[in-house]
Amino acid sequence: MGKCIIVAAGESSLLDFVKNENDYIIAADAGLKYLEKEGIVPDMVVGDFDTLKYVPNHPNVISLKPEKDVTDTWEAVQQGIKRGYREFHIYCGLGGRIEHSVANIQLLANLAKEGYSGYLYNDKSILTVIKNGEIRFEPFEKGFISVFSLSDKSMDVDIEGLKYEVRGHMLTDTFPLGVSNEFVGKESRISVREGILLIIWPRL
Repeated sequence: MGKCIIVAAGESSLLDFVKNENDYIIAADAGLKYLEKEGIVPDMVVGDFDTLKYVPNHPNVISLKPEKDVTDTWEAVQQGIKRGYREFHIYCGLGGRIEHSVANIQLLANLAKEGYSGYLYNDKSILTVIKNGEIRFEPFEKGFISVFSLSDKSMDVDIEGLKYEVRGHMLTDTFPLGVSNEFVGKESRISVREGILLIIWPRL
């Protein structure tokens, strides 16, 4: 299966993805405008359209009530899950209203908790969340990478191939020990035996 690409209504960011045959693109509310600007037609549009200000003329629209428990982006992810997707790439989901940025980071955590993978992009950074697992990177010559615990404790954290390495360390959600590590031109790896980690690295 391909990946589900979601364009939200936060600050505009570079839409540099290439849609492959099995990929599925969802516009969340005013994310439709960002797609239209790039000449990209989504497969679905989801939202209460409080930001877009109109219900779009699209053959596959899911119109939501403004009074709801989840954000438009969260609902877009649920639509992707219903269609069998397990990998989610969310653009334009940071900036703007800070509460929506926080909600989208929580969305990444929810995806990781449920066994899916999610990535959140702005122009400078990529964010992901891992739970009881690992992520590996090809060599980067330079750039900062940060690791934060989203669970109260993340146990047996290993960081290899970066400027500052640790093995079997504990990170907590109240002290940012993992901020501003650095790539040093080697393959690198971050893992956690038990816990949830937010990882942020440069978008090159």
